[in-house]
Amino acid sequence: MKLTVDRLHVTLDHTPILRDVSLETRAGEIVGLVGPNGSGKSTLLRTVYRSLRPAEGAVRVGEDVVWELSPRAAARRTAAVLQDAGGSTAGLTVGEIVALGRSPYHGLLGRDGPQDHEAVSDAIDRCGVRPFADRDYTSLSGGERQRVLLARALAQNPRLLVLDELTNHLDIRARFELLDLIRATGVTTLAVLHDLDLAARLCDHLVVLHGGAVAAAGPVLDVLTPDLLADVFGVRARTERHADGVVRITYEARPLAHGESPDDDTVRLAETADR
Repeated sequence: MKLTVDRLHVTLDHTPILRDVSLETRAGEIVGLVGPNGSGKSTLLRTVYRSLRPAEGAVRVGEDVVWELSPRAAARRTAAVLQDAGGSTAGLTVGEIVALGRSPYHGLLGRDGPQDHEAVSDAIDRCGVRPFADRDYTSLSGGERQRVLLARALAQNPRLLVLDELTNHLDIRARFELLDLIRATGVTTLAVLHDLDLAARLCDHLVVLHGGAVAAAGPVLDVLTPDLLADVFGVRARTERHADGVVRITYEARPLAHGESPDDDTVRLAETADR
């Protein structure tokens, strides 16, 4: 399902955080939000999953304006996996954590039915957590916990996934495995990613936030140019698509000084391959 963010403005404590931010995804697409610390990435996510009301602008999932929906209806459309999103997990098994994803489909005293059990079981299998479904959630490794949280989100049967730094604190193998899981879901996804290499590997398109505004948006190779990497991230780098189809970024050893531009003789954008 398509996500549309239209001219969003967010102000916190009388300070503008986001200014005239717009973006659009196509159904099934993975869009990465990248940018320096403090650029407004997590704030933008909060407006999308209905945690922070914008001062101006609209967020739509499909044709629905999220802030015109009830919390329960919004949760049936959008599932969020956030940093340290386990919540109160004391004494809960992995299966019980995943089953919490069915909460938007129940009333206060509602009970799980066959459809709920099927959704939970399917999410557990898709995320590969069946071998430890009966274990205490707190006994798992960081990578295993992230898989469980993704399974909980998928149990909601969402039309949009919102992910905030899901790969933080994971080793490289766990990161790649989690990225492959996200890709395999087929669900429209908006993901904040700190690591540009992972963003380039996972995402169909990127949106770069800088100073609370959109600095660039589009296909990975069109966005991560040497000039943008210098202007926004302060690094010398080039980006190219290798024969295996994976986009890789090569960084120069020395970062740019403030106000310095990349040297055209040493940094160039590799020839863009046909997407």
